Amino acid sequence: MEQLNSIVSAINDVLWSSVIIILLVGAGFYFTFRTRAVQIRYFGRMFKLIAGTAGTKTEGNEVSPFQAFCVSTASRVGVGNIAGIAIAIVTGGPGAIFWMWFIAVVGSATGFVESTLAQLYKVPRTDGAGFRGGPAYYLKNGLGHGLWAALFAILISVTYGMIYNSVQSNTISLALNHALGFDRMIVGGVVTVFAMIVICGGMGRIARVTEWMVPIMAGVYIITALGIMIYNITELPHAFYIIFSNAFDFQAIAGGSMGAAVLTGLKRGLFSNEAGEGSVPNAAATADASHPAVQGLIQAFGVYVDTLFICSASAFIILMTGDYASTGLTGIQLVQWDLAQYFGDWAPKAVSILIFFFAFTSLIGNYYYGEINIGHLTNKKWPLNLFRVLIAVMIFWGSIADLPLVWNLADLFMAFMVLTNVSAIIILYPKAHACLKDYEKQLKEGILEPIFNKNVLSDTRGIVWWDDEHNSNKLTREKAKKAE
Repeated sequence: MEQLNSIVSAINDVLWSSVIIILLVGAGFYFTFRTRAVQIRYFGRMFKLIAGTAGTKTEGNEVSPFQAFCVSTASRVGVGNIAGIAIAIVTGGPGAIFWMWFIAVVGSATGFVESTLAQLYKVPRTDGAGFRGGPAYYLKNGLGHGLWAALFAILISVTYGMIYNSVQSNTISLALNHALGFDRMIVGGVVTVFAMIVICGGMGRIARVTEWMVPIMAGVYIITALGIMIYNITELPHAFYIIFSNAFDFQAIAGGSMGAAVLTGLKRGLFSNEAGEGSVPNAAATADASHPAVQGLIQAFGVYVDTLFICSASAFIILMTGDYASTGLTGIQLVQWDLAQYFGDWAPKAVSILIFFFAFTSLIGNYYYGEINIGHLTNKKWPLNLFRVLIAVMIFWGSIADLPLVWNLADLFMAFMVLTNVSAIIILYPKAHACLKDYEKQLKEGILEPIFNKNVLSDTRGIVWWDDEHNSNKLTREKAKKAE
């Protein structure tokens, strides 16, 4: 096991220190340039679209654009947004935060493209309740590569559905054990039961749970950070100063500290916001949106929520305290220590409860990525039921296991996902660009709710939903009736 772990670590070092970062950053710049910085031009509209679809009533397994946004946010907003930022600051210095912001803005364009394509190539579920889609679907239907699509479906099902969920349950059990003394096996059993109750309720239940849980947990954490910033308002300029000065400390290039800040910030941002990994499009495709570009914009905003808001909250909690270099702590322990300086000894316990919510929502969000891709591989019921059983086993096992090898395997599988997905969306980019142009054209014509028809594309092969019969979906028809 140690030899296998060392081999996997060596491969990861090569992939994540050069190949993956170059590919993701390069793709982000390419999409930013080709879309004329869609992620910046439509920042205000992204927020309006999310606010406009929040609270939309759905039935059964139908999913609104806002619910799809919450499912994807549930998956990507996890304990890494707290512990990972502390590790980034300790390892790469405060300058890593600037480069994390930078890659979030650039990566948001990638998020727009992959989620727009996911909507474009989505298919109705076999039970007639909603949609499913994602990289496996646009790989097969858009590019005609069935084997390539099946490989991605297997990679994401194993990585997110099983490996990542064992890591999340491990974090929950450790946090509650250290802060409250709870037995890890009992915690694992309780978490497994609650997760299965939500998971077995289908996409509708997953969407409804994340719809209220994600805004609450993210809001509490961001408000806490804002409170600390306001309390230390005189120190805020200094916090920004050390971020920017450390990020551009060209005199330190020879010593390697600036390089560490850049590399750590880019890796932290890429790991956190998941733009280009091919995970978020699986949730984006489930939405009953009026136009592919609508969900593309909504999911692009999700990159900002993850990195600019939640990761930044962690960063300012640490930087405003200013003891990140002297405590000898890192990860979640550093955040707990810093919060205790403001709120007393009960803060570590409160953080452990918050970690539970962050990790639990990731559990159910990660599972759904697996379910969507199991559906791509087969429509039979027993593989999905078997997958759910394996999920339960991995959640329970993860709560009591030590996971260094599992983490490294997850990083390796994720690298393969990035290579597969980014290659596909670069090839299929013209379709996403055509969707964006059509959306902008309708906005210029004064159409407040643009509706898509695939006839605006020069090549419509593999697009099975956006036709004359379905171009005005249920939610859009209801909006039109209300407007009338």
